[in-house]
Amino acid sequence: MSAPAPPPAPPPAPPLRRTALHAFHVRHGAHLVPFSGWEMPLYYTSILAEHRAVRSGVGLFDVSHMGLLTVQGARAAHLLSRRTTANVEAEEPSQVRYTFLLESTGAIVDDLLITRTDTGSELTRSFLVVPNAGRADEVEEILRQHRLPDTTITRFNPELSLLAVQGPGSRALLEATFGWELAELPFYHARRFPLPDAKDGAERPGRVGLAVPGDLAGGAFVSRTGYTGELGYELLVRSDGAEALAERIVAAGAVPTGLGARDSLRLEKGFLLSGQDFHRDHTPIQAGQERFVAFDHPFVGRPPLEKEVADGPAVRLVGLEVTAEGAIPRHGTPVRADGRPVTEVTSGGLSPNLGHGIALAYLPPDLARPDASLALEIRGREVPARVVALPFVKASRTRT
Repeated sequence: MSAPAPPPAPPPAPPLRRTALHAFHVRHGAHLVPFSGWEMPLYYTSILAEHRAVRSGVGLFDVSHMGLLTVQGARAAHLLSRRTTANVEAEEPSQVRYTFLLESTGAIVDDLLITRTDTGSELTRSFLVVPNAGRADEVEEILRQHRLPDTTITRFNPELSLLAVQGPGSRALLEATFGWELAELPFYHARRFPLPDAKDGAERPGRVGLAVPGDLAGGAFVSRTGYTGELGYELLVRSDGAEALAERIVAAGAVPTGLGARDSLRLEKGFLLSGQDFHRDHTPIQAGQERFVAFDHPFVGRPPLEKEVADGPAVRLVGLEVTAEGAIPRHGTPVRADGRPVTEVTSGGLSPNLGHGIALAYLPPDLARPDASLALEIRGREVPARVVALPFVKASRTRT
């Protein structure tokens, strides 16, 4: 009898995508790693040094791997309101909303930023929608499935690039470098600003309207947003000018910063990470994100959330502090109570600001109370942990 034929070899993985700043990353010595189908910098010098640079000065991130979608049309706001927890139909021109796209069960598919980019005088509305890199295709497909014929959805990767300039010195650096007046740009709002060497009349500072990518010639669409908990801005620009822009920002004093520091910075603030802190398995209520759920409009997943608010969630996302020397929790670290397994850490790591381990985990209500004592299983031993209020590192970002 002949031996059975071996199973067919799996198809080769598609090549990693590269952002327009790939040459910049190589030139500045980045340690490049695969991330959500992209080749991205984990760090340039060290995660710790880059983390501290953002907390005390200015860091520059390439976040062009994030999904960059426009949703335009007379019923565009209705589509986004129906598919997210934000009442997008009430969103004002230039306003940015952080929101969630849910399954019908109320579980989070992804978290998004939605910016209204029309001036308010047009017959149609226009929005910039930014999902996470690993969910961009899925979010785009869901929106396409639910759109009406008058609504156009366009993907702008890789024609556009997104740079995040974050840290307490970010405003002063951008104003000194580009002559922008950013003090009047409110938190979670966006405006257009001219770039150096733009032709006369190419841009008018502070303009709202945006039709990408051609409409960004000579300018940047600047939003006062970020995921570090510090004062910061995100610059949407044409990719053909992104590398030169990044070099100019670094020459002005910003530190090139990779995804490693982006993760430690967001963890210190208790911000969620798609694919770790939610993965179609938890709701915004369980994740402690009620403030981003507007119950004043119908949306997919609303009934389960209303029930959860009324009855109380079965689990809650909490912060855990681990002060034992050298004990650093990671994603998947087992959490125990009185010797019995309870759950696993969703996100964990060393807090550079606090100098000890921190973690996020979903716990039942009786264990989710502040100062509750737990244990984490780290390297084969149980290490004491304590439930603490989020964020781990208190807000320092200026919102005025």
